[in-house]
Amino acid sequence: MECYQFSKDNGQKITKFNSDFTMSRILQTDKPAHIGCMHLEENGVVGYHQAIVPQLLIIMNGEGYVRGEDEEYVKVQTGDAVFWGKDEWHETKTVMGLTAFVIESEELKPSLFMSKKEMTRPSIKKVPGQVQPDTFLLRYLLHRASPR
Repeated sequence: MECYQFSKDNGQKITKFNSDFTMSRILQTDKPAHIGCMHLEENGVVGYHQAIVPQLLIIMNGEGYVRGEDEEYVKVQTGDAVFWGKDEWHETKTVMGLTAFVIESEELKPSLFMSKKEMTRPSIKKVPGQVQPDTFLLRYLLHRASPR
């Protein structure tokens, strides 16, 4: 699993044709690609499964947690992209909800256009033989307890 950023700071200013915007390139592929938009509601989850082809999860709104084959979750939020290689096991979940684009193709090389992001792991470490609180569960309980 690799994490990337596609924020405005990583983009390029476009002025051609009297334009005035910043373009943050994500990827380019010569092979067929499937592109979809995922809407995870509050407490949504994309269950633990293997990637059939390489895939890129692009967080457009909200925040959540992803994991690869290790059992540690990494926080993701708007402006982040997560890449999983073919056959890599992975999962995505959220407490408050998130919207993301998913790009699947045999040919994905996000490192050509996006800068890598340092992965932020939860501060609670697993200790063998000791029950540890679930960070996701704690965030859920805090979210449910907060006034709306």
